Amino acid sequence: MMKTKRITIDMTLPLEEQLAEAGQLLKDGQLVAFPTETVYGLGANGLDEMAAKKIYTAKGRPSDNPLILHIAEKDDIIPLTEEVPMNARVLIDAFWPGPLTLVVKRSAIVPRLTAGGLDTVAVRMPDADIARALIRMAGVPIAAPSANLSGRPSPTTAKTVAEDMDGRIAMIVDGGACHIGVESTIVDCTSPVPTVLRPGGITVEMLTDVLGAVEIDKGLTDESVKPKAPGMKYRHYAPEAETILFEGETERKRDGLIKAAMDAVCMKKCVGALVSRELAERLPADVITVSYGDKAELASLLYDTLRGFDEKGADVIYLEGVDESDIGLAVMNRLRKASGNRIVTA
Repeated sequence: MMKTKRITIDMTLPLEEQLAEAGQLLKDGQLVAFPTETVYGLGANGLDEMAAKKIYTAKGRPSDNPLILHIAEKDDIIPLTEEVPMNARVLIDAFWPGPLTLVVKRSAIVPRLTAGGLDTVAVRMPDADIARALIRMAGVPIAAPSANLSGRPSPTTAKTVAEDMDGRIAMIVDGGACHIGVESTIVDCTSPVPTVLRPGGITVEMLTDVLGAVEIDKGLTDESVKPKAPGMKYRHYAPEAETILFEGETERKRDGLIKAAMDAVCMKKCVGALVSRELAERLPADVITVSYGDKAELASLLYDTLRGFDEKGADVIYLEGVDESDIGLAVMNRLRKASGNRIVTA
């Protein structure tokens, strides 16, 4: 097992000096975990097939699951693609840097392994100073899925990266907590009408305001269709404990969750609940409860909360669903994946 070095970034000091060693490790084909505005990424030289292969090995990730290339400047997308379609240019101008990944035709310099065997490549420019500084120090696009074991909740702190990756990678760059908390939105720009492959920090409403129309990949709503986006093809974001999501009309949904929690407590089970503040006040005192005020707060605390329930020995976890407007679409997508589609509909 290799020794994983951890460095903590001081934002009052020049980033280039602090990230020089991390950049060199990436140049040398090693893996470095680093923070973005969404979640921590597990980075490698995206143009080095052997380095990209190490990502799949470290994560236990299926090799048909494409990686996202992270770039530091808008124009850095040009050599990675055969063309930048007009709809992609519009989205770049509107949302980069930011939590938006664009799927475009792959150029010959992008290894097929990085692209998960596809003729397309996924590219994004993160809105995080540490991430972009690291990319500049490496001098190459950084391929970076979330820095967790495949299937586990994504990490939003260096601590949770270490839980999965200590001894598997060369370095963890600790830049504090990520503020969005769910992965980037992925939009396929190779189709006549841009298609959302994964909902995230840039909402469908925001995309529609800019483009006029977008489509939603059928794999997001139809379980018989496999989605085409990274991280969405397999069981994902899941804690170890049995996890059940409650959806439907507000009061019936909440009544159902309360009853389930009370029954589980009576059966001497350790119960975790991620619910709204209104519902939290009505749950039994024995329930390990984490509450949120709005959907943005839920997104920011979701993954750490799921990991926290496992650390506290929860036997079962109950999740309260939210409406799917704005970032609610991304949140509900992650909640359904985390529950393995074990859903109670009121």
